Formats: sequence, C-alpha cells, structure tokens
Amino acid sequence: MGSGYLVIFIHMLMVLFHFVFAVSSDDNSEFWLSTDDSPLNLQLQAWVGRTGKEWSAPGEFEKYASQNSRPVRLSAQMRYFFEVIHKQNDRGTDHVEVAWLHLDQDSSFMIIESKYISLYTDESALSMNDVSHIPQTAASHWHTPTKQRSAEADMLIEDRRDSFYKGYKFLQGVLPDCAYKPSYTIKDLPLLRYQGLQFVHLSYIYPNDYTRLTHMEMQTSCFYSESSYYLKMFGFSRYMRLDRPQERERLNRGMFYFCLFFPISKFKLLTLSVHLTQLFFIWCMLDFNFQGWKRIQDKAHFYNKNYEKKKEVKLDDVDNGHLRDYGDEYNYVQNRRRKLFSLRAQGREEDEVYNRAKRRRNTTEDERDYLWRRQGEFDNADDEDLTPAPVVDIQVNWNQTFQASPLDLQAQRSDWIDLQCNISGNLLLHSNDALDIVKTFMDKLNAKHHGRFKLVRVVNVVKRADRFEGSRYLLELELKDVNGQLLRLSQYIYALVHLGGLRNRDFSFKQSQPEVLLCNPVGFHWNPVATVHFVVPVKNQARWVQQLITDMEELFRKSRDANFNLIITDYSSTDMDVRKALQKSSLPSYQYVKLSGNFERSAGLQAGIDLITDDHSIVFLCDLHIQFPPSIIDTIRKHCVEGYMAFAPIVLRLDCGATPLEVNGFGLLGIYKSDLDKVGGMNTKDFTERWGGEDWELLDRILRAGLEVERIYLRNFFHHYHSKRGMWNRRMSTSPR
Repeated sequence: MGSGYLVIFIHMLMVLFHFVFAVSSDDNSEFWLSTDDSPLNLQLQAWVGRTGKEWSAPGEFEKYASQNSRPVRLSAQMRYFFEVIHKQNDRGTDHVEVAWLHLDQDSSFMIIESKYISLYTDESALSMNDVSHIPQTAASHWHTPTKQRSAEADMLIEDRRDSFYKGYKFLQGVLPDCAYKPSYTIKDLPLLRYQGLQFVHLSYIYPNDYTRLTHMEMQTSCFYSESSYYLKMFGFSRYMRLDRPQERERLNRGMFYFCLFFPISKFKLLTLSVHLTQLFFIWCMLDFNFQGWKRIQDKAHFYNKNYEKKKEVKLDDVDNGHLRDYGDEYNYVQNRRRKLFSLRAQGREEDEVYNRAKRRRNTTEDERDYLWRRQGEFDNADDEDLTPAPVVDIQVNWNQTFQASPLDLQAQRSDWIDLQCNISGNLLLHSNDALDIVKTFMDKLNAKHHGRFKLVRVVNVVKRADRFEGSRYLLELELKDVNGQLLRLSQYIYALVHLGGLRNRDFSFKQSQPEVLLCNPVGFHWNPVATVHFVVPVKNQARWVQQLITDMEELFRKSRDANFNLIITDYSSTDMDVRKALQKSSLPSYQYVKLSGNFERSAGLQAGIDLITDDHSIVFLCDLHIQFPPSIIDTIRKHCVEGYMAFAPIVLRLDCGATPLEVNGFGLLGIYKSDLDKVGGMNTKDFTERWGGEDWELLDRILRAGLEVERIYLRNFFHHYHSKRGMWNRRMSTSPR
C-alpha cells in the first residue's frame, strides 16, 4: 500500500464568503485546512474513513457525513495552507479529490479548479532524498489529539429529526386550496395476488439521513448504476480523465485532480502520468509478474505465430466503443489492460471470447510473458530469451491536471423498490429541489404574515414524485417568530405542474416551461393528536414481551406523548403472566386479550384491531423484537392520512455480521382504523397457523381501495436478531441431546 501527500495553497479571488469543503477518495483520505498560510494552524475539516474499508466513487461527496466540513470563513486575497492525506490499496479506482461549495452561490460541490491552487514546494528540481522541505504538521502524526474523531456509524449520529416531535404549528391560509389527485393510485385495478408490491414507490428525503448501509457496500454493489461486470473491468475510470498538454491551454473551466506521487518499494517512484486506475493496476500486475517469473521459466512454451495472430484478433474484437477517449497515454494503457483482463477473466460466463481463449490456453503462466510486450517490440526476439521487459519510470510532471465528470449517484436512482438491493437507504432529494420549494413557501408565508417568521433550519423534506399531476411534499421546518420563539412547522403541500403554452401569430403552438404552483391539498393533512395503537400478537416469548413493555415505557418517558396504546394479543403464554406485567408497567394506556390455540399472526392482529373503538385512530401492525426511535409515534401520525395514505416504514434487520434493510416486508404497517375496516381487515381465512404473505395480501387490498402507501427507511428503527428456539408453534424436545 502506497502513501502520498499534497501540500498546496488556495488563492482566494473573491470577497469574504463561507465555504463548505468536501473530500472523496478510494480508499481513506483526510483534508486539513489552516486558518492562514502557516502549516502550524492546520485543522481537520473532512475525511473518508479511518479503517481502510471506507471509500467513495469519484465525485461522490455525500456518502459519509464526515466527507463534508462545517462552514469555513475565508477572506479574499489570502492564502490558506492545506494538506491532503491519501491512503489506498491495490483494489478499486484509486483517486482523491477535494471540492468546495460556496454557500451563498452554489447548490452543489465543485472540484477545486487548478487556478485556485498552487504547490507548496516545486519538487521537480529536488532529489528524492531531499525531504527537509516537507512540513511536519498535525496531519502527519496519529498521536495528535485533534485527529481523534468519533467512529460512530453515520446513522447513529444525532439528527434533528430524532427529537422533532415536541410542539407543532399549522399555518392556515398560506397557500391556495387545491384538490389532491395523484396519478399513481390504482383504485379498482384488478391485481394478481402479491402484485401490489410493483405499485409501491419510495419517497425522496432531504437532507441526507444516512440510512444507506455504506459499511456493507463494495464497488460492485447495487447502489452504483454500472453493471457489476463493467465495474470489475474498468472501475470508475470513465469519470476521470488525464488532460493532454494541447488541451490544457484550451480549457477555460475544468474540474481537476491534484497531482500526487507515491513511493513504492519495488520501484523508486510511480507517478500520475497515467490514469490512476491503470497506474496501480500495472504496478500490482508487474509485481505479480516478477514474483512468478521463475515458475514461468521452468514451464514456459510459446504458442505458434498463427495462434497468436488469431488471439490478437479475438482480443481486439472486444467492444470498447462505449468508453470515452482519454488520450494517447490512456489508450495505450487501456489496450494493455484490455488484454490483461481478457486472460484474468477466464471461466467467466459473461464473455464467450474469454471462455474460448481459456479452452485453448495450456497454462496461464505462459501467457503472462505475452501480456507485457509492447506491439512489435519483441517480434524478432529469440524464443529462448526470457528476460523481462524493461520498466521505465516516467518523469514527474508537476503541472499535470485531471478532469472528473460530475457524479450524482442519487439522481440516477429510481423510486422503484429493488428487491435485490437492501443496502441503498432512502432516495435523497437534491438540495436544489428541496430548497427552492422551501424558499417559495417561506416567501408566501411572510407575505401572508408580514415578515413575521424567519427560517432557522430545514429539518426534513419528504417528496412523493408525480411528474404528471404534481409532487407532494412534507415540509418540516424550524421557524423563529418576531418574539424570538422557536416554532415547529410540519405540513403537506402540493406542487402542481402547470403545462402552459403560447400561440404565435402564425397560429403555431409553442410549449412553455412547466410552471410549479404551490397549493394546499384539501383533506390531505395529518392529525398531530391521533391515538396510535401498537398491536402485537405473542406466544411464549417472555423476555421479548418484557423488553417490549420496557421500551414502550421509555418511549412515553422521552416523548411525554400519552396518545398511544399498546395492545397485546396473547396465545395463552405459559412462560409469563402478560396481563400482570402490563398492570405493573407505567404505560399510559394498554389493552390485553387472551387467545387459545396455535399462534396465528393474522388472527392475533385482527383480535387486537377489534378492540379499537375509535375509527379515527391509527392502527400500527407490529412485531416483537423491534427497537423504536423516540419519534416513532409522531412519525406514524405524519405519514398516515385518513382516506388517502397508509405507512409502511422499512426496518433495519440486525443479524450476525450483516444489517440488511427489510425492503420486501410490509408486516410493520400504519393505517387508520376506518381505512383498514374498508379494505376488510386481516385475512384470517387464507393465513391460518402460519405467517408470511399476509402482509403482501393486505397491501394488494389497500392499493385497490385507492389508498397510497408511503415507503421510507427510518433512522434507528431496528429488528433485533433473535433465536428461533421456542418461537410460536415450534415444539420443544423433552429429551436433552
């Protein structure tokens, strides 16, 4: 593993502004910024991981919370020393880049252009043993106290959403009323059993809630839109390009990579004169080639010239037309790499060319000699000459720059539920979309109330996209009134799409730009005081039942929200007295019903539903082994709208060595009692003495009734791992093993 450093200055050409810096790399990196031009005043601003397992794609600046700095105030005409530390291994597309966002002007990060940076020291005239010019800074030493940072997962970091449930305020009359008629509801549409899942879409979230399971991702994971085969072959190289000398003069604006160099033990110096991916791949394969050279000498025999010509044609037939032109240096390395991958991919079913080459190949060792020849270089070489090809270190070019294509992975995601992808987390709403809606709403609000309110924080924005009629937004804002009092605003608005047009004098019709009109969807609002009933069927799960009761007590203690009710339907448990445990608890409200016979989830849930007399309260069909976030009661209320919408949050299933998201389960469901009664409640006829599938069948009926189902991932909403021993209808052996 190599290591490198970059020490440069920023030349500020603007007046005093606030910036947010971001770093992206494969693998780990750190961005340190000084308060002035002195290396002594460095402070850690942003970083990608610490353990060597964290990485991000080129241009991906929001994978980890640590990648973004806090706002930094920079002054014009000043130079600021900063340092970038980069650590990489021999896998992936090795890269590092630093970007910034001007808070008053920009809406997205832009990689810092070369015109704003300069080298701390030009090392082109220095010898390799000249090291006195390298500053020893806080970034260079692990024992520095300022470098010790929390290792908590991003999902566990405190978020304003987690406590945004105390107090509320609805502001009426801010927007004009309009009818709520989404285009995606499927009322009365005939569905096959379990087909309703295809009509449930994910909603978009702003700001980033970090529900994406980055610790489970690999470069070929489902989050990245490229095919896994393409990523194995080329990584993210198509997002990066080495500038040619003749092009550099024509570039007025560009996004450039920093020039790094890496000391390697095998060779004195490897530089970034070629593409990063090819550079490190060549180094790794050369190292492997030299180590195996003696074995090749013992076994080597060569193919005849006719076979070599045929093989050359086959390898050149591989279609690389979808790759961009990265220049002559890049194309040379790419041609060598293409042949290398052709042989390394032997036995892969994806490419018949490779399979045919494998069957005709005697040994892989014989072929490694062929890989590293340059075309025509060994045409007249003696077959007995096994001297390896010479390796030439290219001179470091300190003026070399790189370009990176913009990469917005979230914009490439679809709101369709991908049952094969259980790590991607919530869809993220772009800041342009969210902040434009918030700004328009605040303008309308202050026009109505004569500038009384000031926006303090955008806590949460949830968007349900509908490109035909208009998108629905849940705005959760923290406001301050003229008296300095903080207020919580949490309400739905509708952004209608108005497709207007203009008729010209020649009677032709010219389509104008779509106009977004904000309005208040009549009838579509959530009830902040609705009672939420948690219905849980149990049998012989004493410790988990006691844990559920304890968790509900803690939920009440933290939220002080008494408008919830715990309903336990008990199939005659013999390992505890559930009724007595409820009586001893400090729960504000609970109900208990005792059932007989074998455990049936559908029947148990329906028995609890039948105890609810208030049709305008919310039923939350629940399970044991669930850990709830403190805001769960209010969250259920906000995403359940009577007559319009049910709520199916996605739970994080904890397991040994993995924490996948439960993307295909709808067993945890919130819905108004009146709506549940209209669709017929639980199916107790088809699902007796078993569970599994009853949630999808209920989903079919909910959608056919014209309701929509809100589907989002929740922070800190976990399903605990548990043993199946003694569960439900599993019989216990009477004789020990």
